[in-house]
Amino acid sequence: MWGLDPKVITFIGITFIFAMTTLGSAMVFLFKNAMSDMTKRIFLGFAAGVMIAASIWGLLVPAINQAEDLGMMGWVPAAIGFAIGGGFMLLLDVILPHLHIGSNKPEGIRSSADRTTMLVFAVMLHNIPEGLAVGLAFGVALATESTLALGAAMGLAIGIGIQNFPEGAAISLPLKQENVSTSKSFLLGTLSGAIEPVFAIVGILLAGVSVVAMPWLLAFAAGAMIFVVVEELIPEAQLGSHSNLGTIAVMAGFLLMMILDIALG
Repeated sequence: MWGLDPKVITFIGITFIFAMTTLGSAMVFLFKNAMSDMTKRIFLGFAAGVMIAASIWGLLVPAINQAEDLGMMGWVPAAIGFAIGGGFMLLLDVILPHLHIGSNKPEGIRSSADRTTMLVFAVMLHNIPEGLAVGLAFGVALATESTLALGAAMGLAIGIGIQNFPEGAAISLPLKQENVSTSKSFLLGTLSGAIEPVFAIVGILLAGVSVVAMPWLLAFAAGAMIFVVVEELIPEAQLGSHSNLGTIAVMAGFLLMMILDIALG
């Protein structure tokens, strides 16, 4: 693919998702005010659409196909892994202290962490399944030495990376409104995305452990991503008036991710 070693392409893909968060966070140097509610709804809706499509074409469909290739009923690991992934994110949501932007009520166990730290934790929480999904996709490609799987993994990384740009801005700009300095807002926005390459590496390592486990792991990542979409992104994209803009953004993100996955995979 593109005349490059698969390991180099994997490195580029993982670096890309982090770089896009960093670029988005850098918007804090260009804008004095926080993004409008309308812009935020569009960005969140777009991110939701990308993650839904990525969960289907990039994770669940490969999980079903791989399970059938291994002689299993395709829906079994897909369904069970999906449920466990959602349950895992629910557990993290209950345990990890975090605070959503625009809210004054912390979630998770009681903590002495300051407001800024818990705001960053909230973003890091939903970045975990994104990084894991990209890592597993590249892990499958490296393990199978499949050019098709490598293209699909890169398509997933591109889609996740594109929606990471507005996500980076969505954390750094509001932090600035919380009276955090511009440079610190940028740093914290970037830091919130650093969890993705970490879990991408975890995903690659898990993919190399067992071929039999892969359908379960892919479905696990899909369940975790859908939990984030339904729990956080879509509800926030529908807040206020003109919620149809959030809906259109969901469809646009879904369409883009679907095209990327099919075209590259």
